[in-house]
Formats: sequence, C-alpha cells, structure tokens
Amino acid sequence: MRHTTPPPVPQRLRDMLKDYPEHLQTLQAALNRAVEKPSTGIPLVEQAVWALEGTLTRFAVDAREETNLAESGGDPAAIAEAKAKERLMFQASSSNGGMRLGLMDDLWDYL
Repeated sequence: MRHTTPPPVPQRLRDMLKDYPEHLQTLQAALNRAVEKPSTGIPLVEQAVWALEGTLTRFAVDAREETNLAESGGDPAAIAEAKAKERLMFQASSSNGGMRLGLMDDLWDYL
C-alpha cells in the first residue's frame, strides 16, 4: 500500500525524546527524505531504519560533546543535565533501546 505521507517517527522514539521536539523534527525530516527519494534495490523499510539510525547516532555524538563542554565549564547542574541527555541519546540510538523496541514493527506496519 502506498501512503501519501511519510511514516511517523516510531512511537517508542517519540516517547523517549518527548522533551526534545527539535530532535523529533530532525528524525521526521530524515524519514521524509528516505521515503521521498528512495534508493533502488534496497527495501524502503531498511532505508527508513538507516535514516533513523544515522540521525540518532548524530544525536548521541552531539550529546557527548555537550557533556564534554559542560565538564570543562565545571557547573555541576549543567554537567548532570548534559550527562542525562547523553544517556538518553545513547539509549535511543542503541539496538536494545529505542532503535529496536517496536521500531521495525511500526515501520513494517506503515510501509
């Protein structure tokens, strides 16, 4: 079945990243690009997963950089906040965290 809209960001990721709406927008944009201009010969669901994986990996790397900056600043509150964000982003990008729990089902069902 061909949909007129791209798949939504899987619910598990929306729940995990609810406090980061800009991240959800970035993930949605990555999904949009994946389904609007798919590569031939690669299943669309795989392309959508790769788009999410790449974006989530970037979030995790950026969060690690934010933690490094906070640590160099020495503010305990900023460090704690950055570390919490870093943990969340790594969990969201991990194969046993946000990326696989229900993700494939959501995309398979939609696509």
